[in-house]
Amino acid sequence: MQGMADFFRWLADAHHINLTIFYDSVDQKRFLLGLYTTIWLSAVCIVMSILLGLVGAAMQGARSRIVRAGVQGFVQFFRNTPPLVQLAFFYFAVSTLLPTVSDGHGGRMPMINNTGWAVISFSLFAAAFNIEIFRSGIEAVPRSTVEAAEALGYSRTKAYVYVILPLAFRVCFPALGNNLVNLVKTTTLAYAIGVPELLYAAAQIWSEVLNVREMMWVLLITYIVILAALVFVLDRWERALRIPGYSA
Repeated sequence: MQGMADFFRWLADAHHINLTIFYDSVDQKRFLLGLYTTIWLSAVCIVMSILLGLVGAAMQGARSRIVRAGVQGFVQFFRNTPPLVQLAFFYFAVSTLLPTVSDGHGGRMPMINNTGWAVISFSLFAAAFNIEIFRSGIEAVPRSTVEAAEALGYSRTKAYVYVILPLAFRVCFPALGNNLVNLVKTTTLAYAIGVPELLYAAAQIWSEVLNVREMMWVLLITYIVILAALVFVLDRWERALRIPGYSA
């Protein structure tokens, strides 16, 4: 490790390619924290958006017109407004309506911090698209399959969970994968409210070291690697879910 640090220090001195994250411990910790935050934020938002999408898609098939209208309103709101505006709305408008809590040192702090609002905002944004994706998958399941489940004595809920949803999930998986990839890219917007993700960490480094060019290359390559890993996992997952003889 020391040899690598010496190499990058020489690279900065001799060729003015200043990659401080490889030889400066402070910048390295900042970058690693940003990487961890991005991966954590992406993972939590992916899980939350999928769960909310499944619930929302199920509610779209509810008998109550009010429930269906509420879900449709949710979808239209989050699909037709920019994610950055949504994030700012939650952080600067909604957060001011919530009570503050003690910080343990005699002061007061918001009930939900900036990272929490980023999770909420991005999860709801992606969930709006996931609802429509799951809805399209559910509608693609043949009616005869649903009738067969009902003939076997399945209730509406059990038919949805054990028959309709597994088939619908396979049908809509490619579209779902695209939305999850876009969700990971959207997490860079958390920079706007001070969440210490990758872009925020990189900006801190280049504002002090003035190595914008180098950090932009590092940032781009890091996101390529993260998204390539996600696409690989999604591809393997899709292959594992494939049913022989059943094509979407």
